[in-house]
Amino acid sequence: MELMNVKEFFGGIILLIIIIGLIMRAKFTKIPSWSIMSLAASITILFGLVPIYNVSNIIDWNVILFLISMFSIISIAETSGLLDYLAAYLVSSFKSRILLLYLLALFFGLLSSIMVNDAVAIVGTSLSVIIAKSLELPFEPLIILVAFSITIGSVMTPLGNPQNMLIATETNINAPLLTFLKYLAIPTIINLFLTTYFIIKYYKIKELKKEFFMGVPQEYIKNKRDAYISLIAIIIIIISLLVNDFLELYKLPHVTSIGLIPFTIAAFIYIFVSDPRQTLSKVNWGTIIFFITMFIATQGIWNSGILYEPLHLLLPHYMRGVNNILRISASSLIFSQLISNVPFTNLFIVYMNNLGYTYANVISWITLAMATTIAGNLTILGAASNIIIIDNLESKYGITITYKDFMKIGIPITLINLIVYIVYIILIF
Repeated sequence: MELMNVKEFFGGIILLIIIIGLIMRAKFTKIPSWSIMSLAASITILFGLVPIYNVSNIIDWNVILFLISMFSIISIAETSGLLDYLAAYLVSSFKSRILLLYLLALFFGLLSSIMVNDAVAIVGTSLSVIIAKSLELPFEPLIILVAFSITIGSVMTPLGNPQNMLIATETNINAPLLTFLKYLAIPTIINLFLTTYFIIKYYKIKELKKEFFMGVPQEYIKNKRDAYISLIAIIIIIISLLVNDFLELYKLPHVTSIGLIPFTIAAFIYIFVSDPRQTLSKVNWGTIIFFITMFIATQGIWNSGILYEPLHLLLPHYMRGVNNILRISASSLIFSQLISNVPFTNLFIVYMNNLGYTYANVISWITLAMATTIAGNLTILGAASNIIIIDNLESKYGITITYKDFMKIGIPITLINLIVYIVYIILIF
């Protein structure tokens, strides 16, 4: 057997471990997704698809620092009661169930645009179950609404999800925060409203006007100091990223590894919170391990060459225009279902660079960010945030949403979302 065939064979084994493992864990819920990716990474190293001396260079530590910092800040916001306060305030401020659903979609969507969506998914699961009871609804419509809103909302900024962060840092596009907002903010807001409307119709949710009560919002604040610290930290991060983008636009000294901005702020505030140990203990370290091992496993799959032919069929060479947008979208939608959107993005950036795409191809990178993220609405496997939500549902409440039920509503929602984004990107382009 030729060396290339051997590499492809091993690459296929690793790919099957990831795909079958993530599908089968629906039956074996005690097996976390990060353990499957860890197994794939270890086999990648053992098979020699990634040289052991190169492992540390493959891991994008900029993304890892970004995730740790955002998980830290969201954990402070959660334990202080800040997020519960915001949700309670929303629920108690309106007397229309339908209006509340639209506002909740907007709330979770905007929240995930400034905090990594995987972190918001952790909080959103618990809040959606509580809010469902307050609105006298079954849990499934609220969970689906939160899952889709988190995914859609995270499209419009580099802060929203790890794949956007990868694109912002690895492609070196100019002023990433402003660039993302320019092309993706308006269609994201439109999609949040369209998705909510579709969910209301799909689940036949009727209007109900009454006093909805989650409790007095102020009572949810367990620690005022920590609530203020987390709120101020989030505001400073957003302002710092905006300032950094403007500095870059005007070719002034700026931070190129933007993951260091939230990490520096998080590192500064640890000593000032009530319980720094608790803050770190609340960080989703399983997700951190997932991404560290994902970088290793996906690099091994890429090195094996097994994905080259199918990728070549969809995007055979450097392209521009509408055809380019459609092909990148199709590639993202299909392959994100096989290895999830973050691993695919990590691989596809390398592939596109090899084809000749550079930082100047802004529309191509924006399309990749949009399509890989929206691919998360198609199936549970499409996004890590979906897996986190299902994990939390099963472990905390003993309930779940099946792969089939998620996909039944995911197919039309994904189609609607893609049409809105692609049309808008083409028009503004």
